[in-house]
Amino acid sequence: MTCKINIRNIHKNDISKIIDLQEESFSDMAAYGMIWPYSYLESHIRVFPEGQICAEITINQSGRRRTRRKIVASASSLIVLLHPDEYMEHTWYDITGYGMFTNHNPSSGDTLYGADISTHPDFRRQGIATMLYNARKELAIKLKLRRIIIGGRLYNYYKYADKLTASEYVENVIKGKIIDPVILFQLKNSFRFIKILSGYLYDRRSLNYAAFMEWLNPFY
Repeated sequence: MTCKINIRNIHKNDISKIIDLQEESFSDMAAYGMIWPYSYLESHIRVFPEGQICAEITINQSGRRRTRRKIVASASSLIVLLHPDEYMEHTWYDITGYGMFTNHNPSSGDTLYGADISTHPDFRRQGIATMLYNARKELAIKLKLRRIIIGGRLYNYYKYADKLTASEYVENVIKGKIIDPVILFQLKNSFRFIKILSGYLYDRRSLNYAAFMEWLNPFY
């Protein structure tokens, strides 16, 4: 059996597969309805098709002449301009047009905003999410954008909230004293921590906090 991974744009006929992927990738958040509805994904593709990408694995089973394709990861993004402060406070709802990307701003925006990324649990730690991050970086370079920013989950913060502030938690992750798979992944992919965003998105693990993370386009 051989496997090939293809990074490509998401099409309308992929939407039901992306929803299934999110339910498996974010089982904790899916339980309280925090995954993309069908109409939102339709809006993303209509507004900014280049910014919606997925990883599709093609499996060839030797001797059977059988090929199977499966979407195992996806990422959604839009172009924004944070004004007047480039590091202004914001919520996930503010920055994504309440999830519909209707505030996508290709004319004066200078930032690719990563609204979400998901990887199927069976395909994690295989470099697939990094491939999606690299595709985002290539898109930012192609479109001559200044940077990529994301609001990263503080995945294990709920375990430390009685001892540490959200900022202290992230600083301890950066120093290697606490393991947080989400923040560590972003640091590994050359994002830097800017500050904590409070009330960013309803998330029991993060207690609604997020890490404002930034990657600067070296060719800008």
